Amino acid sequence: MTENVTNIILYISLANLVIALFLVFVRMFKGPTIQDRVVALDLTASIAMGFILIYGVTAENAIYFDIPVIIALISFIGTVAISTYLKRKEKAS
Repeated sequence: MTENVTNIILYISLANLVIALFLVFVRMFKGPTIQDRVVALDLTASIAMGFILIYGVTAENAIYFDIPVIIALISFIGTVAISTYLKRKEKAS
């Protein structure tokens, strides 16, 4: 019984992540400003981490829990780099 409930929760979580990913892609391509696109790109990395974590729970393999940490670090560094670039570009204008 608990295995069925766990599977149902995982499938609902995957469906929510797919919907969130679709909405993020809409914001990424339609976003009125570059800042909206940067935030959407950062959120895409977070959603990818969610997919990997759910897959790790489904596969019952703990090795998949280390990958989102690496993705989070790279995503954070990328967001800071893009923000710094945009800030300097804005000052130069």
